[in-house]
Amino acid sequence: MNEDVLSLVGTKAEVSRRDFVMTSLIAGFALAVQPVTAQTITTDTTGLVAGEIKIPVSDGEIPAYRAMPATGKSFPVVLVVQEIFGVHEHIKDLCRRFAKLGHMAIAPELYARQGDVSKMTDFSEIVSKVVSKVPDAQVMTDLDAAVAYAKKSGKGNKSKLAITGYCWGGRIVWLYAAHNPKLKAGAAWYGRLVPTATSPRNSLQPQHPIDVAPTLRAPVLGLYAGQDRGIPLSSVEEMRAALVKAKSKSEIIVYPDAQHGFYADYRPSYNREAAADAFGKMREWFRRHGAA
Repeated sequence: MNEDVLSLVGTKAEVSRRDFVMTSLIAGFALAVQPVTAQTITTDTTGLVAGEIKIPVSDGEIPAYRAMPATGKSFPVVLVVQEIFGVHEHIKDLCRRFAKLGHMAIAPELYARQGDVSKMTDFSEIVSKVVSKVPDAQVMTDLDAAVAYAKKSGKGNKSKLAITGYCWGGRIVWLYAAHNPKLKAGAAWYGRLVPTATSPRNSLQPQHPIDVAPTLRAPVLGLYAGQDRGIPLSSVEEMRAALVKAKSKSEIIVYPDAQHGFYADYRPSYNREAAADAFGKMREWFRRHGAA
């Protein structure tokens, strides 16, 4: 094999490694959130099929976590979109919680091409080195691929399709509700709503939820915190006004005493009462709109 061919082979291998930095999910919790609190909830796998899967996408495969009941078929499908920390143990546990309720829950690793945030301890490093480089268009097609996986498996009923996301994933829920006409309902937990100085519109993230309020194809339930230092109530009210103007069926609920991350039971921000109430409202939202 001549030097030119060797160089070409080496270049292709390098591109492959760069395109898919993560070929499997991390174990446990991301370093940035440790130590986890004593109140952390762990859902067992009794009666479930749960574990890592590979989802085919246009340029290869991405890892994902999938959980569903061990018996039966035609389960309502719920896409679980990761926090800024990736698909770590909390997101996996959320999939198991949905599976216990009869869903096929899938959480694709949406940073797979850009980087592994699980070993990073600094929040700003996570944002600058990985999250800021993840194109929204890529996220939308990866979520579409997860839906296609559910259908092809013969276990998921994509006519009952929902999406829920937390923190970084909350913003993605709003965008996906404008992207997929087959989606029945979404639930966005404390996701950013409007552009800011640190999260402006750009070529990779050209739109924010406020921009897609008039074009939502599925109703979204926004679950927000009154004490959120990163998402002021003024932006929540701005989004509400945009939804009213668009005559959207979407709604936003604010928990006055809760902080950002109030559903994250592994973090000090966890608010048991708000979390339980919001989860119940999300379940009812999915039922009302044909996603459960």
